[in-house]
Amino acid sequence: MENKKQKELYEKTSHKDEIPRLNRAIGQLEGIKKMIEDKRYCPDIIIQLKAVRCAIKRIESNILKTHLEECVSESFSDREEAKNKISEIKNLLDKMQD
Repeated sequence: MENKKQKELYEKTSHKDEIPRLNRAIGQLEGIKKMIEDKRYCPDIIIQLKAVRCAIKRIESNILKTHLEECVSESFSDREEAKNKISEIKNLLDKMQD
């Protein structure tokens, strides 16, 4: 559950710098969709899919870094909250293994 302190911290955190990167990735996906509709050469499609995957991983990494720098570091003033944040990061890392 989210407490008041967490909510305030989340509201301060901004990922707006990731919006242009997300827009580029969306554009790349639209391009890949068109490549498939146009029956383009399979390796060309695969290369573009790899590029999108890399772009998404970079966005994911940037958001995780921001979380560590802003949300997690802030939690270390409260021992119990720090333990919760560390557990949260461990679970997140497990999910990112896909």
